[in-house]
Amino acid sequence: MATKEAVAQLAALPERVAVVEIKVINIEEKIDDLKVDVKEMHDCLDNTRDLLDKKLCEMSDASNNQHAELAAKIGDLEKLKNKWTTYAMVGLAFAAGTGWLNSVHLPHILKFLGL
Repeated sequence: MATKEAVAQLAALPERVAVVEIKVINIEEKIDDLKVDVKEMHDCLDNTRDLLDKKLCEMSDASNNQHAELAAKIGDLEKLKNKWTTYAMVGLAFAAGTGWLNSVHLPHILKFLGL
């Protein structure tokens, strides 16, 4: 009886081998599809990296330009403030030195200013 079973198994062997061959072929096709998908994803990531790098450089340049413009404007405003502060201090020092601050009263100042 063992030989009948062996004969039956040997008869079914080509069918089983054919099934395994089909499964292997299907696996190889799926692997090829995965390779193509991975290649496409790699290319997409490369393009995204390059695009992001370009945009970040543009944004950095724009930010640097804005900072330079603001620094120039702030510098100009500080120079103007320092100039007028110096003029006011010189005027107050002159008024104090000549005695005007002691002789002038608040009503006279308001009348002079038109208030």
